[in-house]
Amino acid sequence: METILNYFETIPPLHRGIIIVAGLTFFWILEGAMPLVNFNYKKWKHAVPNIFFTITTIAVNLPMAFLLLYSADWVMTNNFGILNWLPEMALWLYVLLGVFLMDFFGAYLPHLIEHKVPPLWMVHLVHHSDHKVDATTANRHHPIESVIRYLFTLLGVFAIGAPIGIVMLYQSMSIVATQFSHSNIKLPRKVDKWLSYVLVSPNMHKVHHHYKMPYTDSNYGNIFSVWDRLLGTYMELDPDKIIYGVDVFPNEEENSNIKDLLKQPFQKYQKPTSYEAVTTNED
Repeated sequence: METILNYFETIPPLHRGIIIVAGLTFFWILEGAMPLVNFNYKKWKHAVPNIFFTITTIAVNLPMAFLLLYSADWVMTNNFGILNWLPEMALWLYVLLGVFLMDFFGAYLPHLIEHKVPPLWMVHLVHHSDHKVDATTANRHHPIESVIRYLFTLLGVFAIGAPIGIVMLYQSMSIVATQFSHSNIKLPRKVDKWLSYVLVSPNMHKVHHHYKMPYTDSNYGNIFSVWDRLLGTYMELDPDKIIYGVDVFPNEEENSNIKDLLKQPFQKYQKPTSYEAVTTNED
């Protein structure tokens, strides 16, 4: 564990880029072998806007990485944050707890808030307006949202008192986890269900991408599903009933155009009005 932590303390930007590309490539290939939905689409054409927003996300995060480093150094020097206030513990538990809490502050919390605050929802809408959810959808975020998520990650560093090794480990795990949960892959339902008791599985997250409420406002987790289960935002829906997109922005052509997507947050806010009966499916 110490070796892993030491590696992520000084992980080169190139290695972080390799993680993104390798994960995307792996799940892209896996989608072809075991698809959940047989999309009738040109996969490369669909990927263009999503890869564009992946690049903008990287462009936003890399220049500001020094803030994470500075903040992590500050909390450790000043013995500040949850991890520094707890009794000494085994290294594996220290790292696990750090990543677990970073997942809350850096992913679950901002995701929840983006769904509840109308202007932020309009920014986050770029992610939800994909009508063919696959691995490339994972990093389809408007540049403004990339900044918002970054600020919450920064908040997490201070609240948790996380060293830079844990922060970088969390970010790397987050990238792979979100690619996995968005991937258009079909796991055996029982495997997916059991996996979802701890981690965010593909079927679990796909519920979040259903085009109608209340399912859109559920399953906010990124790495760990525990946050949704603990905080009452977990829902289930048969994968065969899931329709991707958002009911108030149904134009797939506009939702696939980079120029229109960049302007999407500045459109007039439209509150989703469609609701369905809540059902649960026990496998």
